[in-house]
Amino acid sequence: MTSNRINQLFASDPKNLLSIYFCAGCPTLAGTANVIRTLEHNGVNMIEIGIPFSDPMADGPVIQNAATTALRNGMSLHLLFEQLKDIRTDVKIPLILMGYLNPIMQYGFEYFCQSCKACGIDGVIIPDLPFKDYEMTFKPIADRYDIRVIMLITPETSEPRVRKIDAHTDGFIYMVSSAATTGAQKDFNEQKRAYFQKIANLHLRNPRMIGFGISNRATFEAACTNSSGGIIGSRFVTLLTEFKGDAQKAILQLKEDLTQ
Repeated sequence: MTSNRINQLFASDPKNLLSIYFCAGCPTLAGTANVIRTLEHNGVNMIEIGIPFSDPMADGPVIQNAATTALRNGMSLHLLFEQLKDIRTDVKIPLILMGYLNPIMQYGFEYFCQSCKACGIDGVIIPDLPFKDYEMTFKPIADRYDIRVIMLITPETSEPRVRKIDAHTDGFIYMVSSAATTGAQKDFNEQKRAYFQKIANLHLRNPRMIGFGISNRATFEAACTNSSGGIIGSRFVTLLTEFKGDAQKAILQLKEDLTQ
């Protein structure tokens, strides 16, 4: 039995998992640990903590603005690890850091993995990490520290590449619902639903989570029908900003949105 919490979460083939993304340091610099604890208290199954970066190319305006706010507030990787150092005294759910390669490389990848391990981070998502570099350089280091490197697939990803990612990663596969950037959507069209079905029919080894565009009952249910659950970012980030960092109000409003 692995000690990694991501693998433990998916071990029993769960359904309707809710994973929440927020950007560390937004809207307040000191709020990161409080947001994590509040989300766990409200039944969230997994959390992605965004590392702010000045050029977040896979992200829509909501998360771009959150990153800008966080950087202005003074958030950095060093500070983030400092804020997370005691998080495992009470938080039990999987925690994932999501960020771009540049700040992680400046920090140093091995040192980054050491820091993740020290504060109980289970996985990382690096959207601009080339798969070849992952295989040759990053995976062996991440494996040494029991850190899962989660890869993204999109509707444009070819079947051979999907199968390659499935064979060489562990934890789960992040299915991006569209080739566009992040952002809330009302519903998933037939084209997206066909993509979900196509991937389901591949019978991959890894479980899947669907993200990008999930903000209401229709999109969340579609994600849960076609994978282990949904990842919600932009909608939660918007609510967290609207409620001035009050994570309790933000998650309660989000859960209400998911029933309507």
